[in-house]
Amino acid sequence: MIKAHKTPEFLEKQPLGQVPYLDDDGFIVYESRAICRYITAKVSRIRAHPDRPRGERALRAADALRADRATLAWRSIRMASYRKIMGVEADKAVIDSLMATLDKTLEGYDVILGKHRCLAGDTLTLTDLFHIPYISYVGLQGSDIMTKRLNVARWYNELVARPSWLTYVGGVKSALEY
Repeated sequence: MIKAHKTPEFLEKQPLGQVPYLDDDGFIVYESRAICRYITAKVSRIRAHPDRPRGERALRAADALRADRATLAWRSIRMASYRKIMGVEADKAVIDSLMATLDKTLEGYDVILGKHRCLAGDTLTLTDLFHIPYISYVGLQGSDIMTKRLNVARWYNELVARPSWLTYVGGVKSALEY
């Protein structure tokens, strides 16, 4: 159903009218990152945080990197990709500026990933996983930004090759239904 997320039944569960939300036996969680943290805490198969103090410092540093201007750039590139899919042209100057912001951020990531397998250390954490939905859109802009640096390319290829991501990508029929 188109616009199902705006129905009274949906809004009762997710008052912001956004997808997704999680209903775990009546306990409602919404916002993608909150859902990820909730599932991680409940299932505990992937660590939300490294267990060493040094790792926790690295996680904070990686979260700071993720939370800077690059987050806006990632999201904006995703929106530009949606526009492209829908046949609406995005402003090339804006896209170029956003890609330059990402390029600078990925320079920093390459340094971190040269020392560790993942952004917050050698263990995969939510910091890494939160990037997957955004990095998948960069390729739609025809850019090699995720593969032109050795360490970023390794990290990127490991993330997008994860069986859970491949299942998700293979199972998504259309974002247009929302």
